[in-house]
Amino acid sequence: MSPIAVGGPALFIGSDTPCVALVRPEIDPAQPEVRAAAERAGVTPEEFAGPADLWQLIADRTDGEGREIALPELADSEVAAFAERLLAASADPEAEFTAQLTVAGHTLLRLDARPAGEGFAFLARVTPPASEGTTPLDVEIGPTAATDLRAELEQFRRSLT
Repeated sequence: MSPIAVGGPALFIGSDTPCVALVRPEIDPAQPEVRAAAERAGVTPEEFAGPADLWQLIADRTDGEGREIALPELADSEVAAFAERLLAASADPEAEFTAQLTVAGHTLLRLDARPAGEGFAFLARVTPPASEGTTPLDVEIGPTAATDLRAELEQFRRSLT
C-alpha cells in the first residue's frame, strides 16, 4: 500500500534534524489509503483523517530528544503574524534577532538567531504548557541560508491563504 498523502501548511526552521516546525496537517479522507486504513481501524475515514485545523509544534534534536505539542488554541492569524515577524527580522543577514510564538500568554517557541555564513544559526527554545508536564527543550539549528529561510517563509505565508 502506498503511503497516505499529508498536506497543509508547514514551516520548518532547519532541515531534517535538528529542526523546529509549525504544521497543520491535512489528510484527505477520500484517499483510498485513508479509506482502507479507516476500515481496518473500525472508524470513518473522516475520523481517521482527523481535524484539518489543529496546529502542532514539533522539535527534534540530533540526540533523539524531541517534543510534539498540539496547539488547539492557535489561530492561523497568530501563525501568520509569527511568520511575518521572522520575515521582517531576517531581512538584515548581519543582525541578530529573537522571534517568539506566544499563545494564551505562554511563550511556546523562542527563536534566537545570529548571523552565520550567508544566513542564520538558531537556538530554539520550546516550552510546553505546564499541563504537558515536560521541561523546555533547546534545539541548536545550524546555519540556514538567508535566501532559503526567506523563501520558506514566503511559501509558508502563501500556504496560509
